[in-house]
Amino acid sequence: MAPPTPSARASLCLSLATVLFSLGAAREETCPAALPQRGAWMSVASYGGAGDGRTLNTAAFARVVARIERRSARGGALLYVPPGVWLTGPFNLTSHMTLFLARGAVIRATQDTSNWPLIDPLPSYGRGRELPGGRYMSLIHGNGLQDVFITGENGTIDGQGSVWWDMWKKRSLPFTRPHLLELISSTDVIVSNVVFQDSPFWNIHPVYCSNVVISNVTVLAPRDSPNTDGIDPDSSSNVCIEDSYISTGDDLISIKSGWDEYGIAFGRPSSGITIRRITGSGPFAGFAVGSETSGGVENVLVEHLTFFGMGVGIHIKTNSGRGGFIRNITVSEVTLNGARYGLRVAGDVGGHPDTSYNPNVLPVVDRVTIKNVWGQNIRQAGLIRGIRNSVFSHICLSNVKLYGDASVGPWKCRAVSGGALDVQPLPCEELTSTSGMSSCTS
Repeated sequence: MAPPTPSARASLCLSLATVLFSLGAAREETCPAALPQRGAWMSVASYGGAGDGRTLNTAAFARVVARIERRSARGGALLYVPPGVWLTGPFNLTSHMTLFLARGAVIRATQDTSNWPLIDPLPSYGRGRELPGGRYMSLIHGNGLQDVFITGENGTIDGQGSVWWDMWKKRSLPFTRPHLLELISSTDVIVSNVVFQDSPFWNIHPVYCSNVVISNVTVLAPRDSPNTDGIDPDSSSNVCIEDSYISTGDDLISIKSGWDEYGIAFGRPSSGITIRRITGSGPFAGFAVGSETSGGVENVLVEHLTFFGMGVGIHIKTNSGRGGFIRNITVSEVTLNGARYGLRVAGDVGGHPDTSYNPNVLPVVDRVTIKNVWGQNIRQAGLIRGIRNSVFSHICLSNVKLYGDASVGPWKCRAVSGGALDVQPLPCEELTSTSGMSSCTS
């Protein structure tokens, strides 16, 4: 197939203009995103690819990415994926490129696990997240990149994850499962107007990245698919996630920053993160921090969430031995319809990579504000359980109303200080003191 004709290019320019409008002009509060104007356009079909759902296109994707990297066109280049089903193994992106999925385009992962290369573990994890040693490379991957744009006309990136889920359930995995998209140590990244479907493991994983925008994406996986987190920003800064629908088998969005002694040594926090206008459903958390937070998580604003059929609406989780900090977190304007817990802030969640962690290295959880939350069909209001020698402080609840068909289970608290105002059912005693409320408003 030849590169796009002039009329097709005009149509594609219109599509990019539509993306620009949706990112920048459609709402008063939206992610700041400067879209690149690419200097060259290349179709995977022109490099030996075939969108017939049978031909393996790994080499074709590698050829066109290598061509983009060698060409060094002014403004970079756009890799165009036409309508069709493009079966492929994992492939790398390069800097100054756009991966554009046309309407009806599907990038589909091969289920032949022998076609998935192994890569080194992340230094902030010290090993694969599931198993010691290396891990499988993500389907779409990049390391040390700049100016990368993944978008389209709501084309689909399909991980065909069932073979991986079956191995996990049978405990026959040799190494940690792959993500659908992982970008490492990269800057100026935009992901928008794409469907992510049936990832083997976490779906979208920016790690050690900065200036990341994820907007208008759809992330889907069956409710019983293991560990298919939707979006997990990890040791990353200046991240904005908005206007997306997520329905998976694990946390919908979870902020992370490394695992125990490895995350502490790497020492890169997740910071400056904004999350807004997210809708979805899943058996675990709608919005989560952790449990891997050893590099620290701070300065997070989350607002306008709508979740249904959740395990937990809002879940902030860490553990003894994690170290790190979780501080200056604000979550507001949340609607829940169905959840086991409305809110959990817990210091006893998550395992450890090995026996080398120090259980006496305790996390700090400070200044977490949850406000303007309304929920129905809630079974348990919430649990806020700190660590005896590291009390969770300035935990502040305001206008939190949680209802159930019968009486909602009461709040359960331990090793926590803070305040509560206008909370239903009545908050635990640890959050009702006058000094606690004054600390929340100071």
